[in-house]
Amino acid sequence: MPVEPALVLAWLVGRSVARGLPPPIAHRDGFRVETGSEQEVRRWVFAHACEELAALGREIEAPRHFLKLCDEADVLRAALPPRWEIRPLSYVMTADGDFAPEVAIPQGYVLERHAGGCVTHIRIIAGDGTVAASGYAAETTKAFVYDRIETAPAHRRLGLGRAVMAALGVYRKSNAVPQLLVATE
Repeated sequence: MPVEPALVLAWLVGRSVARGLPPPIAHRDGFRVETGSEQEVRRWVFAHACEELAALGREIEAPRHFLKLCDEADVLRAALPPRWEIRPLSYVMTADGDFAPEVAIPQGYVLERHAGGCVTHIRIIAGDGTVAASGYAAETTKAFVYDRIETAPAHRRLGLGRAVMAALGVYRKSNAVPQLLVATE
């Protein structure tokens, strides 16, 4: 299903806020974000395949520059030169309504909340003191964005990811904006 550019921008703005990154800028029929991390210097995100995506694919030769497309992997592959590596798919998900305000956390786990500005960080700590699950959310005027939702392998299938999502969702201020999550399998 096609993703509207406005929704892509809303997600990128929220993601940038949640990660303390500069805001995305419109660039070459998509959006560019200066990520500046060890894994990724910059990313471009396109709602649709276009000539500008293909041109960037031909021009970029530096490592750690990512091109993202809201479409099937074969569409991206067709737009890029063979030297590009296609990573596993991610999925854009939206939700309406509220998550359950309380989700039971298994015995032996503790939920911690840290908030600053419009960003909330939830961690679920295991009995041994390690982080079992965590996630962030940022709310903007256009979206409530869930970011970096993760459950450690040893703690999966216990409902901890759902508990993190529910705990983050409680802090959503506006029911008028969509809830967005981009996630892998």
